[in-house]
Amino acid sequence: MSSMFDDLEYVMIDEERLMKRVVELAKQLENDFREKDPLMICVLKGSTMFFADLARNMDIPLRFDFMAVSSYGAGTTSGRLKMKKDLDSSVEGRHVIIVEDIMDSGNTLFYLKGLLSERKAASVSICTLLDKPSRREADIKPDYTGFEIENEFVVGYGLDYNERYRNMKIVGVLKRSIYGG
Repeated sequence: MSSMFDDLEYVMIDEERLMKRVVELAKQLENDFREKDPLMICVLKGSTMFFADLARNMDIPLRFDFMAVSSYGAGTTSGRLKMKKDLDSSVEGRHVIIVEDIMDSGNTLFYLKGLLSERKAASVSICTLLDKPSRREADIKPDYTGFEIENEFVVGYGLDYNERYRNMKIVGVLKRSIYGG
């Protein structure tokens, strides 16, 4: 029986390095939002692992909510977004931290930040595990970044290809033969 690791070109970020950086980000967020009663929003599904580990390492009261947004149209880069799951709570007057797995084109986070600002959030900050600035289309930058990476097809630690590999404890580069890239 083959391992998921057999589908990887290489491990980009190992578990130890991932956890070390998540704890560092958690402490930074904890310090920056200590007196602000933040609302942390998990962008489903890819951010769930990162979101959970980040929250577990913060020693301040947090409120959670979840959103799901997807691209639709002819291709995944259509730039048109569809809300699949909206928030259950109001963001009005709240300090919001959007937790995302990866920022590449920036289109999704540009849309979400604008939407939450329209809904009168007191502030909207973006915390992303991975940032691919070489792929940026929208004029947006994360406020908190785990790792800046090159333009590689990565999976693991929540990131998937066809709903697979999310449960890996690392971030790895998927073999091109798997996804046909």
